[in-house]
Amino acid sequence: MNRGVSVCVALALAVSTAGAQQGNASTAAARPQLVVSVPTNDDLVARMIDEGTHRSHVAADLEYLLDVIGPRLTGSMALRRANEWTRDKFREYGADSAYLESWPFGRGWTRGPMTLRMLAPQQRELLGVSWGWSPGTNGPVAGNVVLMDARTPQEFEKRFAGKLRGAWVLLGAAQPVVNMAAPPVTRADSTRQDSVVRALAPHDDAERQFFAQRFWYVAREGVAGVIHDGAKQFDLFTMSGSPSAISPVPQIVVGNDEYAQFQRLVRRGEPVRIEADIKNSFTRDSLGQYNTVAEIRGSEHPDQVVLLGAHLDSWDISTGGTDNGAGAIAVLEAARILKATGVRPKRTIRFVLFTGEEQGLFGSQAYAASHEKELDRYQAVLVLDNGTGRITGMALQNREELRDMWKSMLAPVAGGELGPLVVRSAFKTGTDHLAFIQDGVPSFNYDQLSRGYDFTHHSQVDDYNHVVPSDVAQAATIMAVNAWQFADMAALLPRGKKG
Repeated sequence: MNRGVSVCVALALAVSTAGAQQGNASTAAARPQLVVSVPTNDDLVARMIDEGTHRSHVAADLEYLLDVIGPRLTGSMALRRANEWTRDKFREYGADSAYLESWPFGRGWTRGPMTLRMLAPQQRELLGVSWGWSPGTNGPVAGNVVLMDARTPQEFEKRFAGKLRGAWVLLGAAQPVVNMAAPPVTRADSTRQDSVVRALAPHDDAERQFFAQRFWYVAREGVAGVIHDGAKQFDLFTMSGSPSAISPVPQIVVGNDEYAQFQRLVRRGEPVRIEADIKNSFTRDSLGQYNTVAEIRGSEHPDQVVLLGAHLDSWDISTGGTDNGAGAIAVLEAARILKATGVRPKRTIRFVLFTGEEQGLFGSQAYAASHEKELDRYQAVLVLDNGTGRITGMALQNREELRDMWKSMLAPVAGGELGPLVVRSAFKTGTDHLAFIQDGVPSFNYDQLSRGYDFTHHSQVDDYNHVVPSDVAQAATIMAVNAWQFADMAALLPRGKKG
């Protein structure tokens, strides 16, 4: 049975400071509230929960995406294959339309073979990987390892300028990493580690500016290459890189154990020498890339849109399970749930699997730019990109006026197997919802259980073994219910602050 329930939802001024963004929840909840009619239909919601919980396609679809298609680096043929496969799956699951939408990317990059050896003070093979969009070495290149730990341009000029030619440079001090296989960390251990992390971080604006630019200070010195700290436990790597800042010199990532060993040896005054042989390649020309787009057309307001999104691309040193195959499959599954349960939304529900996210949110920014004239008719954007963990609630993105609305929307799915769910004050960054906030569209990134996300993301173990299909199914079900609620609201939500 359909009925509208009036709920109070925040009408507050936008929070402008970081402190206010993370402010006291009780204070935020006490702000003026905007009345919104949230649609309810107990029978329909129960059917969606039953479909998502007991007939999920998540495990099979995740396995195919990760194990068969594999890594989906933006610019690769594998990502194009993933675009086409997800388009076809949206069609198979009953979407009214599904297609690929192109956008301009930049130069493509392909990772080639790499060997890495320590030559002194001992000889042994090392494990490492190339930073994205960095060149190869054009043959084996040996050089001494130098720790570049300057914190300001003045210190760099005094200690390192003119002294780095031919060196493999450690870009800053090793990060302290907790070994999860060791005995439990005591409070004193944790306090010491936190103090080291704070000491290594930039302390003021001048240091922050230098830290952001220190690679370029090093690169123009004629170095053999730059070495990054994997900065994860178990010697895992961290991957990044972008065609918007193609590296002029080779860059490699080694595990935290090796990086810390290099640092200890250098500080002891022991000569450290390594040799790398890296074979990477670039395309000569810029590439076009694609977002996968599908729709369930609205029955009353087809020109108004609720957008469910996640990014389909991944890094290429694993198969991109938690970042963000899980989110992409949750969006695909949400579409399947909506069609399988016969939902006929009043507004169009659009599903977008963005690409180029890992290189700088490029695909979502291109989408928002090409759809700019229609964004004032977007009801909401909902993104999932915090790993494989089940949804735990919603961060309000400074839209405190929507607190009670979100409480009401999550209430039908907060009990039983899908809950509990919490609404909190926070402004989350780092993924595709940001492309729409600047245009005032109510845009959100769900909170999720960690499930080891900091351990797996951008690493060589971001694979099917580390996804939790039942959690992804829970997330897909909640997204489907929320998409229908937004689609059937009586009116468009007020726009947020633009810019």
